[in-house]
Amino acid sequence: MPAPANRTVLWAMIHAERRALADDLAELSAAQWAARSLCSAWTVEEVVAHLTAAASTGPVRWIRSMAGARFDPAVHNARLIAGHRGTGPAATLARFREVLDSTTAASGHTPAWLGEIVVHAQDIRQPLGLPTRPGLEACTEVARFFASRNFAVNSKDAVAGLRLEATDGPFTAGAGAQVTGPTLALVMAMAGRTAYYTELAGPGVAELRGRR
Repeated sequence: MPAPANRTVLWAMIHAERRALADDLAELSAAQWAARSLCSAWTVEEVVAHLTAAASTGPVRWIRSMAGARFDPAVHNARLIAGHRGTGPAATLARFREVLDSTTAASGHTPAWLGEIVVHAQDIRQPLGLPTRPGLEACTEVARFFASRNFAVNSKDAVAGLRLEATDGPFTAGAGAQVTGPTLALVMAMAGRTAYYTELAGPGVAELRGRR
């Protein structure tokens, strides 16, 4: 598998994936903006506000927000979403467009912020049936990061003792019962999105299902 991308390349991928999502969002109806995402606690509009918040919140503001929420991530996220949501979908999209090229993040774990846009973009697209998919190189970088550590999600624990193999790219990780599928599906499965399990194959899929 190729060596990990450097930070400059990763940020370029993040910006490209944000722009692709913004283009998709421009075509949504009011009903689609109000639909539930794969991140089931949030609507499509709330996911977009969350992405805007993530691209607007540096380490100091993140720590202050978490402290103000008494280190309850749900309260922290709800407050940030409320602060970055517009008066309606058009305003929420306008705010997102303002941060498309931002390099602000709560930490220096750049692959994690690439994962943020890759996963949440699909949280929006998949239930709405939108055909856009993130780039294979971006998915490969996220898959590598998710398989190597737990960060915002317990992705490493989810696939411990399993052998992951992408059918469309170079990503492989782990040892054990095999799980194969498109790189994006492996990423989404590691992020806990069970809707993508149907794209996976191999004897390890049953084990993966049992962990969610």
